[in-house]
Amino acid sequence: MDLGKAIKASRKNIGLKQNKFAEICNITPSYLSQIENNLKDPNVSTLKIISEKLGIPLPILFFLSLEESDVSPKKRDAFNMIFPSINTLISDFFGKE
Repeated sequence: MDLGKAIKASRKNIGLKQNKFAEICNITPSYLSQIENNLKDPNVSTLKIISEKLGIPLPILFFLSLEESDVSPKKRDAFNMIFPSINTLISDFFGKE
């Protein structure tokens, strides 16, 4: 899972700079940077705030963080086939209005 990458991509998808988004989430830009670069693991309450401010339900954010290595080898072909489409659908649905 690459939760930091999913958060960063979702933040960029709604057009927010890191400093502004950190302010909206009431966390420091440094802490957000560490989260997005997978240097810090935020607690669940921080993740809830981040997902809420992104406008994405937390379970969807977790889904977006999935990587091929998170899926059993037998299901990787199916994952690689459907994930890009689902990712695009989610980005379109929860992205910038």
